[in-house]
Amino acid sequence: MTAPLIDFQEITVMRDETVALDRLSLSIAAGENVAIIGPNGCGKSTLLKTITRELYPLYHEGSSAQILGRAQWDVAELREHLGVVSNDLFARSERNPTGLEVVVSGFFSSFGLWPHHEPTPEMFERSRGALRQMGVEHLADRHYGETSSGERKRVLISRALVHDPQTLILDEPSDSLDLAMLKDLQSRLRTLAQAGTGVVLVTHHLHEIIPEVSRVVLLKRGRVFRDGAKREILNRENLSELYEIDVEPIERDGFYQYW
Repeated sequence: MTAPLIDFQEITVMRDETVALDRLSLSIAAGENVAIIGPNGCGKSTLLKTITRELYPLYHEGSSAQILGRAQWDVAELREHLGVVSNDLFARSERNPTGLEVVVSGFFSSFGLWPHHEPTPEMFERSRGALRQMGVEHLADRHYGETSSGERKRVLISRALVHDPQTLILDEPSDSLDLAMLKDLQSRLRTLAQAGTGVVLVTHHLHEIIPEVSRVVLLKRGRVFRDGAKREILNRENLSELYEIDVEPIERDGFYQYW
């Protein structure tokens, strides 16, 4: 049996003095396509950072947090199994690398290459392949800060793919994208999911949920509010209670919008 991507039981995670995850229990199978949805402040970003080991749960009796069957990881080793696309990567960088440098830096868990990094010809070859896979090989020599939002997103996904991860975790992937870029991104994510890469979408936008996502987890105030099959969870009653306003979801061909 393949170990679950995550198996969190009764975990509590603090952000400064605030309880961001409150005795949350959640398990996601390896290769499963899941959307984690909730309003701002519900704990989505904290959950993401707990999966990537940027944050750790408090210790208390009955609590456990395993990723791919292990409670302890060398973070660099863990990142070889997970492809993470986060909007705050560039914000933390003091450099403006080229698209190719951004992708190659995925091998070093950095953003851009630094003097102590020693990338191999194979790393460059695989990075160019990842750029081709996302249709942005023409950005290899262009500085990342000079590209559009949609181009940046695809470069970041390329960076996340260099290890051929079993799961791709995306944090609000369609932010700042126009309609054409959104459709292109959806198509490429669908191709990855159909090829066997697990896709975990962390978002508050229903339109980011691709048809291949079969399960939806709703977060509210740091806890799992609802969890189940997509068609059973994305209804007016659940979403209205989640966002505390009247929300009517509309589904067409496996894609969702809200009214």
